[in-house]
Amino acid sequence: MTSAGPYCEVGGFHVDPCQPVARAVITHAHADHITKGCRSYLTAKPGVELLRSRLSPNAIIQPLEYGVGLDIAGTRVSLHPAGHILGSAQVRMEHRGEVWVITGDYKTTPDPTCAAFEPVPCQTLITESTFGNPIFRWPDSAVVMDSIHHWWRRNQAAGVASLLYAYALGKAQRLLYALDPQIGPIAVHRDITTNSEFYQVEGVTFPTTFDPHRLDNAKHWPRGLYVISPSSRWRQPFPFHGNYATAFVSGWMLLPDGVEKRRVETGFALSDHADHAEIRATIAATGAERVGVMHGYIDPLVAELQAAGLEAFSFRSPRCGQPPVVAHSASGPLSPVRGGEGEGAS
Repeated sequence: MTSAGPYCEVGGFHVDPCQPVARAVITHAHADHITKGCRSYLTAKPGVELLRSRLSPNAIIQPLEYGVGLDIAGTRVSLHPAGHILGSAQVRMEHRGEVWVITGDYKTTPDPTCAAFEPVPCQTLITESTFGNPIFRWPDSAVVMDSIHHWWRRNQAAGVASLLYAYALGKAQRLLYALDPQIGPIAVHRDITTNSEFYQVEGVTFPTTFDPHRLDNAKHWPRGLYVISPSSRWRQPFPFHGNYATAFVSGWMLLPDGVEKRRVETGFALSDHADHAEIRATIAATGAERVGVMHGYIDPLVAELQAAGLEAFSFRSPRCGQPPVVAHSASGPLSPVRGGEGEGAS
């Protein structure tokens, strides 16, 4: 680990650097994994144009198909699906028979909007741990979508619109793919629409959605579902015509104060990251002898892995924030200290 992020000294490249470097290998296009000004970039082919849109039109980006090896200064590098968002990848590095893998952000839950996660055998695994606390165990995604649809129908019956907050890249596209447009019109924030276009180029299809400015809101307002980026100034692009209900879609909704913290009325636990059990299962599937932990619940997971007999260590990135601290009692988790990394920052 360096001040610019993870560095492969033998190959002379950084992975997801946080400062401009000569050569960057990028796991995916979320803002907390890229930096502008690098001399060159390497990323998985499905995410090239999405990455370019977040850098500059003149950025030098080399695409690499999943599973295809590339020699960089004697280090064999290949990218493998991470299942996080479009174009997300794990980075496999091999030198003289030794294999390291950096997962980047990943999830193992099936998601039709991106390539499915594949465990990559290695001796040393560097895993994210955004939700590496046992309190995070995702409900079935189909059950979560049923809950969202029920919430939408209930709001319609009450004559109020449904405002659903979802991260503009990754989470929103996963939602849109699974939403039922027969329930009512779906209006989408422009940031989400822009990102969705890159998915559509890669063959992902979405239901018909509407620009809120072109939707007859006076007529459709109580029936509509408005998918909104939480980082947007949502009151400006959405013309409101009455009462509305609010909800947030995020893994953080499993925290005791997850709903309150985001100042919404309802929360739905749907994440683009692996939960605690999925992280443990991934570690086992790779057969790794050494496990480095970066992002999220680093120290607790390291201690847990060491107690299980694995050689585990902290691999703390300069980007790391502090995740919510969850205290436990005999009756279960207590209220966490506020703070933590954003999920799927965009």
